[in-house]
Amino acid sequence: MTIVKMPQLGESVTEGTIIQWFKQPGDAVKLDEPLCEIETEKVTAELPSEFEGTMGRILVPQGETVEVGVPLCEIEVAGAAATAPAAALPAAPATAAPARWSGGPMAIPPEEPPVVLPVAATAAVTSAAPVAAAPKSPRTNPEDRSRYYSPAVMRLATERGIDLSQVTGSGIGGRITRKDVEAFIPATPAAAPMAPAAAVGAAASGTGAAYQVVALSPTRKTIAEHLTRSNVEAPQAWTMVECDVTGLVARRTREKERFEQQEGFSLTLLPYFTAAVCETLRDYPMLNARWEGGELRHYTALNVAIAVATETGLVTPVVRDAGDLSVFGLAKRFDDLTRRAHARKLRIEDIDGGTFTVNNTGSFGSIASKPIVNVPQVAIVTMERAVKRPVVMANDAIAVRSMMNVCLSFDHRALDGFEAGGFLAALKRRLEAIE
Repeated sequence: MTIVKMPQLGESVTEGTIIQWFKQPGDAVKLDEPLCEIETEKVTAELPSEFEGTMGRILVPQGETVEVGVPLCEIEVAGAAATAPAAALPAAPATAAPARWSGGPMAIPPEEPPVVLPVAATAAVTSAAPVAAAPKSPRTNPEDRSRYYSPAVMRLATERGIDLSQVTGSGIGGRITRKDVEAFIPATPAAAPMAPAAAVGAAASGTGAAYQVVALSPTRKTIAEHLTRSNVEAPQAWTMVECDVTGLVARRTREKERFEQQEGFSLTLLPYFTAAVCETLRDYPMLNARWEGGELRHYTALNVAIAVATETGLVTPVVRDAGDLSVFGLAKRFDDLTRRAHARKLRIEDIDGGTFTVNNTGSFGSIASKPIVNVPQVAIVTMERAVKRPVVMANDAIAVRSMMNVCLSFDHRALDGFEAGGFLAALKRRLEAIE
């Protein structure tokens, strides 16, 4: 009997939730056939089978959230001897084989088994650490269950703007179920939706309390851990140059109407900027790099990550071989990745393997920013807002020009100011040469 374990669906992902089982015990399983659908804070993905045979026990019920490396199910491989004795595994829960249901891939089945989802931080588990059996986690302690919520409960509460601290739980140990939330809805006055990045906890006691306790959502928790790691591991430096992008703005103005008519969405300055970044990275490959396996690796392929602010937090999907795409090709890839990021439909390959990050902070009106390096990458550049202002020209004449700041943060372990400054100077020349 072969054991299928929870994979690591992303570089910083430490756990996942089983949304739907496609196979039940006794079902025939073909090679690469999807076994289940897994949701993390960044992606939703199907788990393909690496074996051909017969589905065995389901060890993690539908709706359960477990860490990377935890056994999910058994598969009896066709024509092979068992690789692990059944006695070495924990007994499958009574709800391990839920009935089939006809909902969509992101829907919750009508009779979703009870599950607990921590809203507080959990210890990170790397994919390199094998797990022989499902660990006994604090999340399964009946005394603590009232503080944890299932994915369905979290989604429903967020959609309806419900403070879960006000809901009385009827589940084991006082845990709040989806039915508890649904029953609470009619008695709840209309309220503005809660911030998607966090679930609001109990307010400080007393009338006119000075603050509310906010429990981090899984996405916000992951972002916090990732950025903390970046600041702790990488000694980061920052620099900025000012660019005259009058020609760039004029070119985008000339081309945007035709592009929008053909493609159906707006053409921004970002693909032009990214194309210039890719050209410059070819001259400065030391910025197109990652720290991996204790060594610094300079990459040939330009796999550029773009920062996308979604309703559930910041994600950085990757445009692979971005240097091989035209401006319009980049625009199409950006639109596709952004749409799927907001819909939580990014795949594993969409978020892994970035070698350099571009951030369009100018879309928020920013004129200067200090980005944090997206480790294990070694550099990140921002495109700030292009603003018109009077500028003293070479002949001392004053003219109104479109000016934009470009900011770069870099890992000082990987390169020095000489290389970083050279990269920005070359990028400035390319941006200013666009007509």
